[in-house]
Amino acid sequence: MLNLNQILKMGKRKFNSQMKILLFFSGFTRIVFVFILLHAYCVLYAQDNRHLRIVFYNAENFFDIKVDSTRDYNAFTPEGDQHWTLNRYFLKRNNLFKTLLALGKGNPPALVGMCELENEAVLEELIYRTPLKNAGYKIVHYESPDRRGIDVGLIYRSDLLTLIQSKPINVHDHADPGFLTRDILFAAFETSVSDTIFVYVNHWPSRYGGQLESVDKRMLAATTLRRHYDSLVLKLPGAKVVMMGDLNDSPEDDSVLKGLRAFSHESNLQPDGLINLFTNKNSLGFDGTLKHVHDWQIFDQIIVSPALIGSEKGTRYCDGSARIFVADFLLEDDERYLGKKLHRTYSGPNYIGGFSDHLPVYIDLCLPD
Repeated sequence: MLNLNQILKMGKRKFNSQMKILLFFSGFTRIVFVFILLHAYCVLYAQDNRHLRIVFYNAENFFDIKVDSTRDYNAFTPEGDQHWTLNRYFLKRNNLFKTLLALGKGNPPALVGMCELENEAVLEELIYRTPLKNAGYKIVHYESPDRRGIDVGLIYRSDLLTLIQSKPINVHDHADPGFLTRDILFAAFETSVSDTIFVYVNHWPSRYGGQLESVDKRMLAATTLRRHYDSLVLKLPGAKVVMMGDLNDSPEDDSVLKGLRAFSHESNLQPDGLINLFTNKNSLGFDGTLKHVHDWQIFDQIIVSPALIGSEKGTRYCDGSARIFVADFLLEDDERYLGKKLHRTYSGPNYIGGFSDHLPVYIDLCLPD
């Protein structure tokens, strides 16, 4: 696992003298110096234009501090239950930027899907007021009807991808009109080799109230996504599709297997099946994306259409690139259940000041020579 010092050393040829100076700094001065050094990485680290790193990250309640008069949920304000101050907001923003930069080894990813975002303003804060501003990111975001006021969204590098279209897909329960959850974000991009990549960003309903009691809501999200995908490939056979998200279910749960019909690469013998790249824990680099009591689970997944696997033409999935990203600074000791746990922003009502209650996941797409 990478720690922050190891990440800094990745550019040691360019920054050897700066690294020596860094050893003499401590406290606040050192933090400022690290920030400046990472800023330089964004500028100087050359993009590998033969690969596109595609990321999904549950940001764990990335809220600004403003009271939103259009919503009932205002816990994340200075006067709210979470005592969400400007300093806490800025630390959260910086933690997210550091994670994304570390995930790319100093090279900002091509596309990052995210969930638990309050609004477009928090994404603007992330990409315009951190060193990510040098990466040329643009935003795709729509307001969702979720009761907690959280949305899905994505950022993409405009030097690597061109947005063709985007829209939200509403997850609507006709039997329960009062049910409100996050939309699914759909976007289409053109790559530098004139391929079209279709992306879906998901945050399926939680297990609040119990796994079995809430399973129908996740099945609803799964079948909503599947219907849209079926309609897409009916019009565009061989469409290259990337689905990502916090599904609040594991790869072996019915919502994924039966609702979405996403299977492991090895078992996908069905012509209409999708390929879940996060079914084999042994190949992902870590045990899971979140921890429940003793157990690590993989709720955050990336799923692709068959057209991206073994494609001989155009953009394709880089074999074996699916990973859970983990670094020392994303974890802390678990004194209660032993081992490690996530260094999160909040634990219940208690402010921790960490990163997220999920680990990010990513894949690489290979572009033709």
